Amino acid sequence: MALDGKVLARAKRTLADRRKSNEDRHESRLIKAYEKNPRIRELDLQLRLTMLELAGFASGLNGNTSVEDIHSRNIQLQNERKSELVRAGFSENYLDEQHVCEKCGDTGFAENAICDCLNKLYKEEQKASLTNLFKLGDETFDNFNLLYYDETLTTDFGVFFPRESMKIVFDTCVEYAHKFGEGSQNLLFLGATGLGKTYLSACIARVVAESGYSVVYDMATVIFSKFEDVKFSRTDDLEDKRDEIKRYLECDLLIIDDLGTELVTAFTIATLYEVINTRLITGKSTIVSSNFTVDDLYNRYSEQIASRLEGEYHVLKFYGDDVRKKKNMV
Repeated sequence: MALDGKVLARAKRTLADRRKSNEDRHESRLIKAYEKNPRIRELDLQLRLTMLELAGFASGLNGNTSVEDIHSRNIQLQNERKSELVRAGFSENYLDEQHVCEKCGDTGFAENAICDCLNKLYKEEQKASLTNLFKLGDETFDNFNLLYYDETLTTDFGVFFPRESMKIVFDTCVEYAHKFGEGSQNLLFLGATGLGKTYLSACIARVVAESGYSVVYDMATVIFSKFEDVKFSRTDDLEDKRDEIKRYLECDLLIIDDLGTELVTAFTIATLYEVINTRLITGKSTIVSSNFTVDDLYNRYSEQIASRLEGEYHVLKFYGDDVRKKKNMV
């Protein structure tokens, strides 16, 4: 399971802010206690000296002092400090350091692994990031309404059943999201605009992200633009853009929305091939959505790209009339 470095950095900053807030609160309590009872400051200085003596003993510099003596004096000082705090009107543990997470001391790491507290912040940051990206903010499987798709539809090819077909698409997406893991298949969403491709992508993204996997969603035009910025060094924040490209290639699930809206050039075709092929080779899962048909993909892109999309991706075709227009009519 790969963590998104950009999201993890935000989670670490949040944890660092909490740690700083605790440190400031502890410093404020120290000042208050020292002002009310100066003896507490003296005791703290003496306690620090005992710790220095222990360090010196470990280095062989306190040959005339035993560890037992230092430890005994430290305990006496601690007990006196508690008494002085109570005498000053505070609780005996008033100056104890308080952490949001006692397991890691708010460092984010415990036993050489990421602590549960940082993992929780990571999931919250990823969820917030995805919420900001998607249009509505309420994209969940529970809110997906199949009633917007007609039960029957007459076409030039006969009678068709959009709702029945979309029920299969919906069930496939739900199962994919809840069973997502290393080695999950790739999905290709094809269909006209307004049929729920982006919506179901968002639903999958939320569930997968909540399971702790790194999810990156972006429009195809944005992805190609960032590759171009790095390739031709036409931006001041090259390092940030390189990090973005790394995210596209290494995240657990990449969602490329609206493939086909970009201007097709030799560069965009080469970039698309690099993204798709790299993720196939490394076993990373990808969801691609497009308004095109399979034939359109072959006509627009290279044989290498189209054949990989058709052969290595599970193709889900979206049918019906524009759902967004129907919602606006309600």
